[in-house]
Order: sequence, then structure tokens, then C-alpha cells
Amino acid sequence: MNENHRFCTGRMIVNLNRFRLFLAVAACKIAIWGSKLLGKKGSSMPGQLALKIYPGVLRDLAAQVKREIIVVCGTNGKTTTNNLLYSFLASRGYSVVCNKVGANMLYGVCCAFAADASVFGKLDADFACMEVDEASCVKVFAHMKPNKMILTNLFRDQLDRYGEIDITVDYLKRALALVPDTELILNGDDPLVAQFGENTKRKCYYMGVDEDVGVSLNETKEGRFCVMCGERLEYEYYHYSQLGKFHCPSCGFARRALDFRVSGVSLCDGLEFQLEYQGHIVPFDVHYRGFYNIYNIVLSYAAAVLAAGEIPDYAGVLARYQPQIGRMEEFQIGKKIVLNLSKNPAGFNQAISTVGKDERPKDILIAINDNAQDGKDISWIWDVDFERMNGIGVRNFIVSGIRADDLALRMKYAGIEQERMTKAYGLKEAAQALASGGGEIGYALVNYTAVFRMQDILKELEKEAENLE
Repeated sequence: MNENHRFCTGRMIVNLNRFRLFLAVAACKIAIWGSKLLGKKGSSMPGQLALKIYPGVLRDLAAQVKREIIVVCGTNGKTTTNNLLYSFLASRGYSVVCNKVGANMLYGVCCAFAADASVFGKLDADFACMEVDEASCVKVFAHMKPNKMILTNLFRDQLDRYGEIDITVDYLKRALALVPDTELILNGDDPLVAQFGENTKRKCYYMGVDEDVGVSLNETKEGRFCVMCGERLEYEYYHYSQLGKFHCPSCGFARRALDFRVSGVSLCDGLEFQLEYQGHIVPFDVHYRGFYNIYNIVLSYAAAVLAAGEIPDYAGVLARYQPQIGRMEEFQIGKKIVLNLSKNPAGFNQAISTVGKDERPKDILIAINDNAQDGKDISWIWDVDFERMNGIGVRNFIVSGIRADDLALRMKYAGIEQERMTKAYGLKEAAQALASGGGEIGYALVNYTAVFRMQDILKELEKEAENLE
């Protein structure tokens, strides 16, 4: 084959790929439009269609990002951390691709890129912020190479899908082996996350809360033993689950020096703390609920600073930020109703802690489904410290969802009196019972597939309440 023939063949392949990229992006956009007409999100299936038409679509679009691709991974807090990161970067005037609705598997990531591209496959983006499911990282990293990766935490979640934590850790190790130059921004308080900074040449940054905030619970801890040698870890103090200032008395594995250090924490009215990094001291005072949100805020802020420099309007970004579905989302239905996604023991325990800080008389709805997206194995509910709900001023408990019977049994063993508990299999019936309860405020703590339906129901009830006024 002579040089001219090879050149012509190469040009034909390039032109064919450009045409396939055009077809893939166009088909994805049409599918997104059609899905939304049908009342669906259109955040995943269109990406599957695009990849089927042209397997290189994500690779080609990701290669057009001008500055950095940043991936957010971990069990809890991915969506909030990713969307805050997007908001921080956008506040600087950057164009940012982001899968804001949380479609975090390969098809969802592909769909987010295609949605932001022109119909001709041109992407004008300075950054990409992508939330990626832990088990999907290997597939996603085969198509795109992130410059930075945030790891929020690692807890047991969807046991029949992920199994125990060591399986999730293995997924992440295999994914990171594909991208040896990716820098890591790690929750240094979590030994299961901190291990990714050990025995590696890649650049790693650590954040953590460098004081005892007094929020520790007597709860199941995922990382009780050293990941390096197997000895039981010792702690100077816990924050929650396995997060805290840890060290191994046998091999010396310990929390690293913090590049982003949180101190001066107050949880009295929202979240107040200061962040020290690179010679800066930055105060934060936000009206968010939940100690765990300190990690979400600081990890996203750290990534934004490392990628783009200082964020002058960080306070304004936090004040304007609207949580995604079920992240302490508020509704007015005669009284305030707060909807929160709680899908594993760590998430539920933190939600219970947050609810417990509200001193008003309250009603609580708990709904658990066991659809495929939730995980069929719900044995984890026995690791949730429901017993603590006895002393936080709850007037009425409503249990709901597909596994309402299991919840009712768990509540019985938690010492919840039967006269204070209502079982409502239908989510709408449960929401109505919550709204009509005698408490001054209502909290709905629900798992993954229940949260979307519950949001729709609460919006509907809120509109009905507005029409009656």
C-alpha cells in the first residue's frame, strides 16, 4: 500500500467518524426531546443510543474539553458535590458540561456530553464535571480520562449489586489503573478513601474536619480494620460511621496531613466553619442542614480552587444553590415538609442526626422500596440506629413503600410504640398522613426509587394546598 492510498484511507475513516459523530449526537438530542415529551428525564437512554450509533462518541466529545474533566465518585454526596462544583466553576464564567440530574453510569455521562454539544458534534466547554457511579468508573474511564477525581466516602450500599466494600474498592482500583495521571481529591477522614493515596505516584490532596465536633454516634462502622495490615484502627475522635481522625497502631497507616483543613465548626444554625488551605483562611456560613454537607461543600470547593483558582463569589454560589431531588428539599403543605434521600445506614443515620437537631414536634415518614435500582437486599435497615428516634420529639411515624412490613417490624424492635406508627403501603397515602400529622414539621426519609415518586406527590399536594388558600 503506497503513501497516497494510506492517506486517502485515513481521510475516509476520519470523515466517516465525523459523520457517525454527527448522527450519534443528533439521535441523542432527538431522543432527549422525545423522552421529555413523554414525561421522562431523557438522561440515560439517549446516551445508550448515541454509543450504539458511534462507540467513539464520548471519547471524541470529551477530547474537546479545553481545560479539565473532573469526576466525582463515592457512595454518598456525589450529586450535591458534583453540582456544587459545577456552580463554583460556572460562577467564574466558565462553560461547564455536567450531568446535573445524577445519571451517573456510562450512558448518562455520554448523554450529558452529547446534550451540550452542537448537532455537528462540536463541544465548546472549558470544564466537565461528571458524577460517576463507582461500579461504572471502569467503563467510563475507557472512554475519557479525567484530570481530577473527587472521592467523597465509601459505605455499604445496594448489597446485592456491590456486595461488601472491598468489591467497590476493587472497582475503583481497576478504574484508576486506567488513568495513572489523574489527580485525587480525597476525604482524608475516611480510611477507606484515604487508602487510594497510599503507595501511588499520583498527586493526591486531602480534606478533613480537624477537630472533634461532638457528633459521633454508636453506629456500625464500615472501616473498623486497617486496609493495609488488618489490625483494628484506633481513633482520636469519630465524626460518623468510619470517618474521623484514625491511625493504625500496627503499621502506621493514619490520616494524612490535610491540604484543606476544616475547623471552628458550629452546627447551631446551619453550618458554620472555616477552611484553611494554601495559606488562605476562608469562612463559611451556610443555611444547609447536616454535618455531612461540610464534606460536600469543601470537596467541591477544593476541586474548583485547584482547577480554576480562587472562587470570589463562593458564598453567593452556596446561597443560591438549589438542592437536587430529595436533598433536604422543602415543601409547604399546611406545614413544612422536608424530603431527603436516605439509601443506606450511613445516610439514614446522618438524616436522623439532622432531624434530631430540629427541636420542634415532628412527624416522620420512612419509605423503603426494593426495586432493582434500590437493591433487593434490605437487611441493612437493621444497621440503622432507628432507636435514636425515640428521643427526638417525634409524634407520629409513618412507614411506607414496598417493604413497609419490614420497616414496621424494625420500628417495633427499635421501641417505637405501635400507637404512634401508621403503615401506609401507598406513597400518596403516606404523604397525606405526614402532612396531616400533629407535628409542626414533617420529614420524609425515603430510598432511591421512592424519592422521585414522593417528590411528585409532595408537589401535587403543595399545589392543592396553594389552591385552597
